[in-house]
Amino acid sequence: MELSALTAITPVDGRYRRQVTALAPYFSEFGLIRYRVRIEIEYFIALCEWPIPQLADTDKNLFPTLRGLYENFTEADALRIKEIEATTNHDVKAVEYFIKEKLQSLPIADKLEFIHFGLTSQDINNTAIPLLLDEALKTEITPLYREVNERLRQLADQWATVPMLARTHGQPASPTRLGKELLVFCERIDKQLDLLVQIPSAAKFGGATGNFNAHHVAYPAINWKQFGDAFVQSLGLVRSQFTTQIEHYDMLAATLDAFKRLNTILIDLDRDIWTYVSMNYFKQKLKAGEVGSSAMPHKVNPIDFENSEGNLGIANALFEHLSAKLPISRLQRDLTDSTVLRNLGVPFAHAVIALKATLKGLSKLELNEAALRADLEENWAVVAEALQTILRREGYPQPYEALKALTRTNEKITADSIRQFIEGLNVSESVKAELRAVTPHGYVGI
Repeated sequence: MELSALTAITPVDGRYRRQVTALAPYFSEFGLIRYRVRIEIEYFIALCEWPIPQLADTDKNLFPTLRGLYENFTEADALRIKEIEATTNHDVKAVEYFIKEKLQSLPIADKLEFIHFGLTSQDINNTAIPLLLDEALKTEITPLYREVNERLRQLADQWATVPMLARTHGQPASPTRLGKELLVFCERIDKQLDLLVQIPSAAKFGGATGNFNAHHVAYPAINWKQFGDAFVQSLGLVRSQFTTQIEHYDMLAATLDAFKRLNTILIDLDRDIWTYVSMNYFKQKLKAGEVGSSAMPHKVNPIDFENSEGNLGIANALFEHLSAKLPISRLQRDLTDSTVLRNLGVPFAHAVIALKATLKGLSKLELNEAALRADLEENWAVVAEALQTILRREGYPQPYEALKALTRTNEKITADSIRQFIEGLNVSESVKAELRAVTPHGYVGI
C-alpha cells in the first residue's frame, strides 16, 4: 500500500493529519534534515567569521547563497540526501556530502573540507533538534496552550457572577461561582507556562566526546570553548559545557515534563467540563447533520472533551518515556537516544490535536443557568456552614453540633426547615435577620 491518510499506521499521519500539518516542517524527516543542513551551513559561516586562517579570505557576499541552501530547501533536496544515505548508511554524513555537492560550483570549492570540520554527528543532531523544537514551540505549540487559557479567561469573565453548587468528594459543598472555578485552571496554566520559559534550550557542541579534541589538535591556539558558546548562542540556544558525545538531555526532559504538567491540568479541565455537561449545567450547540449516537437520536455527546482527554493521555505517556529515557546513556554514548528522539514530534502532535478539541468543545458550550439555580435550591443544607459560623461568632453554645443534628436527619433540608431552625434559636432578632439572609444562591464567598 502507498502511504496516505487512509493507509498511515498512526492517526497522527492519518485521521488527524490535517490538524497537525503545521508541525511537519519541524518534526518530520524532511524537517530534521533541513535543520541539519541549517546547522552545517551556519557552522561553516561561523568558522569563516571567527575566522580560521584558511577561511579568512572567504567572500562574505557568498553567505546569503549558502543560507539559501536551507532557506529554500525542497523535498527534492531531502530525497537527494536520502539517496546519498542509501550509500553512506549514515544520515548526517549524507547531509555533509549533499552540501559539498551543492557548493562545488561556488568559489569556495577549495574550502569544502571545512564543512562538518572536527564534528561528530551529534554536534549536528543535538543542535538541530533543540533548535527545531524551540521554534516549533514558539510558533505552533505554546500559542495553542495560551489560546486555550485565554478562552477560559474569557468564559470566566463572562460567567464571573454565576453562582454554582460546589462538590467536594462528589457531595454538595459550599457554593462557588462558575467563573472562579475556571480561573482555577487559568492560574494553574499561567504558572506552568511561566516555568516553561525559564527552561533553557540546551545544545551539545563539542566534538566526538565533548572535548573539542579534533578542533584543538588542528588549531591549539583557538579558544574553541568560546567559539562553541558563541555559535550555539547565535542560534538562540545554550551550550551544555560538559558533555559526552551527546547532549545529556536534562533540559529537554525538563521541557517535556513541563508539558506533561500542562496536559495534566487540561485533563483535569476536560473531566470537569465533561461532568458539568453530564449534570446539565452546560448544553452543547447543535450542528446540522451531526449524529451523537448510531442508536439513540437524542444524544449530544461531549466528544470534544473526551477526544482531548484521550490524546493528552497518549501525549503524557510518551512525554513520560522520553523524559525518563533520554537523560540515560551508557558511558560516553549509546544509540538509544537516536531512535527515541525520532518520536519527539508524536506527543506534541497528540497535544495539538487535544488542544484543538478542547477549543472546539469550549466554543460549543451554552450555559444552562436554570439547572445551576435548581441545583442550589435543592441543596439548602450547604448553608449550614454559614449559619454555624455566624453563631460561633456570637458565642452560641455548640453551633456545629446543632447544625449537624439538623442536616444529618433523613428529612430533606429546605428553605422552610432552615427558617424554622433559625426561628428556634435563642439569639437576637438582628442575628436572626442576618441568618435568614443566607441562601445557597448568595453564599458564594469572595
